[in-house]
Amino acid sequence: MSEELIREELPAIRELGSTEAGQIHCLAIVGEIEGHTLLPAAAKTTKYEHVMPLLAAVEESPEIRGLLILLNTVGGDVEAGLGLAELIAGMKTPTASLVLGGGHSIGVPLAVAASRSFIAPSAAMTLHPVRLTGVVIGVEQTYSYLGKVQDRIVGFITGHSRIPEETLTELMLRTGELAGDVGSVIDGAEAVRLGLIDALGSLSDALDYLHGRAGER
Repeated sequence: MSEELIREELPAIRELGSTEAGQIHCLAIVGEIEGHTLLPAAAKTTKYEHVMPLLAAVEESPEIRGLLILLNTVGGDVEAGLGLAELIAGMKTPTASLVLGGGHSIGVPLAVAASRSFIAPSAAMTLHPVRLTGVVIGVEQTYSYLGKVQDRIVGFITGHSRIPEETLTELMLRTGELAGDVGSVIDGAEAVRLGLIDALGSLSDALDYLHGRAGER
């Protein structure tokens, strides 16, 4: 990428965490995925209302031959994250995700939504049940709702990866591993062994995959 092109792309990188590198479009999903509620100004966020139309534009552009998704997220709004994951999974444009640092919570569906998922050896993924913040009404309907949301997430993850539903559920409900919480933290190698992520890899591996798919098209 030339210096002039980098200068032209800087506003998009600053505002959307997005840029084009040749035929490959690069999208960063970092921090907390912001849904319908605004997060504090000091929080690092990815706004779903920015990413949704961007994904549609990438899919529609004849010049873009692949989408690289760089993931380092602590999770966030379940509905927003799952909506983004569904958009990525429905794209005909070849997609590759690369988990760097962490792909926590709703970041897991985002990672597996791509055509091919990679994870850095030093990265980790956190799996846990659906959680609510704020005022919670302690009635049976609340627990039923949470169960249905969790079923949607488990169904999406198992539908786009090779991890068995029983294994995923056991990891999400495991106790004694997270301080004061329920769930599991798995490193890159274990994520691949369990079938959650396709392969250990780096930036060059993800780009090689996308360039290969672009050549096929």
